[in-house]
Amino acid sequence: MTAHPARPRPATAQSRPRPRILPGFGLRGPRRDKHVLAAADLGALALPVGDDGVPIGVDVQGRPAVLGLFRPGAHDLVLVGGLWTAQLIALRAASTGARVAVETARPRAWSALAQAAGGGQPCVTVHQAGRLGPQGASVGSPVLVVRDLTARPPRSRLSAAPWQTTLTVLPWLLPEATRLVGAADLVGVQRVQPEEAGILRRTLALPPEDVAALPALGDDLTLWTTRMHRQYVRAVPGQAELQLLGVPRRVDPAA
Repeated sequence: MTAHPARPRPATAQSRPRPRILPGFGLRGPRRDKHVLAAADLGALALPVGDDGVPIGVDVQGRPAVLGLFRPGAHDLVLVGGLWTAQLIALRAASTGARVAVETARPRAWSALAQAAGGGQPCVTVHQAGRLGPQGASVGSPVLVVRDLTARPPRSRLSAAPWQTTLTVLPWLLPEATRLVGAADLVGVQRVQPEEAGILRRTLALPPEDVAALPALGDDLTLWTTRMHRQYVRAVPGQAELQLLGVPRRVDPAA
């Protein structure tokens, strides 16, 4: 007589596996109908598809260029360029709801921007060098720290924190700043002297065509680069930004 395998017992409430809840995602919410778009309607979409972040201009094809400023970990950026571009990034970051804290050796250059940004809300604050305290950044309140402290910025006293991004502005590049540039997660470069372009070539492994292009960049152009990716971005200010900052410029009048 052949033995038949035992039939599987129906799962009971005790034996039925419980649904796994992923940490950080919480409980399942109310079920709603899915958003469905027909293939014929895809051409009507005009929103750029890409990384979330702050729009800072357009790329060489005229498409929106977005700078991903805030991350769950600390994020360090360096801009070898002018005050105008740094202030445009600060304004754009504030417009997304982020707080901006500026540590600067030239507070008068930032005072008008701090007063105009946020519609009266203190979303941009200006601090003297060495006077910037902990900012309490969080996922709901990210912070952009702008360090505008000449070409030889002192070491920051502010500890790195999640959702806190540091943008260090170097009006020009000195050989002793190569460690700062090399350690940055992202570097923006505007028009520089050929000697500075040579330093950047060695520090960032730039190809010869970019090294040759950097000394001739227009006032509104910035090369944003990591060791793996590079993108030229042209700043396109709005009317309100033009009234506050003026036209794009690489060299600051007071520099």
